[in-house]
Amino acid sequence: MTSTAEQEYRTEQRGGGSRRFRIIRANLGAYLALNALAYGLFLVGMGVGLLRPELAGTNIAALQQDGTLELATWAMSSVWLFSLIILVVNAVGLSLVHVLLPSAIVPFGGIAVFAYWAFDTGVTLAPVNEVAALTMIPHSLTVLIEFQAYVLVLLGAYRLGMSWLRPRAVGARNRRQGYVHGLREVGWLSLPALALLVVGAIYEAVEIIHLVPMLLS
Repeated sequence: MTSTAEQEYRTEQRGGGSRRFRIIRANLGAYLALNALAYGLFLVGMGVGLLRPELAGTNIAALQQDGTLELATWAMSSVWLFSLIILVVNAVGLSLVHVLLPSAIVPFGGIAVFAYWAFDTGVTLAPVNEVAALTMIPHSLTVLIEFQAYVLVLLGAYRLGMSWLRPRAVGARNRRQGYVHGLREVGWLSLPALALLVVGAIYEAVEIIHLVPMLLS
């Protein structure tokens, strides 16, 4: 008799795109909750940054000390180089290292790490002055696109944790099979997330190099 997991795997091979939408539809509650978590904590962080502007200054100073701003300034000589660096930071540094890898070790671990990052990013980008407020006009679209990619990655981390802890719910016979099933769903969701990160990286580079200077001038 063919198991549910095996049937799903065969279905995946026939229609990857529909598989991704089915994962989202089947976990719509979690998807909406993760959207609220990501965008909500970012907005809360911005609110805290507005109430305590010195926190945003502290975060920016930290970026200067660790060389992040210096690297960004150097890369801004080329839209494509800057886009590539943004993509590597967002796809590898945040999505893989800080969300997926912790979740592959501790169920849902990466979701907690991202929650802190979203809040802290909101603090850093708080419109505490006119320059910051004008910058956020074009940068709001960057946040919308890239955070949607992160939500898909978070959904993958959530599905990995649920499949790992409750293997029978996905038709797996044991936790090992459930873990593999969860990794497979991470893979399906990571493809559209990567596409969004590519679009977000290109737009962010154009925005920072061209749109923001036009606004500030």
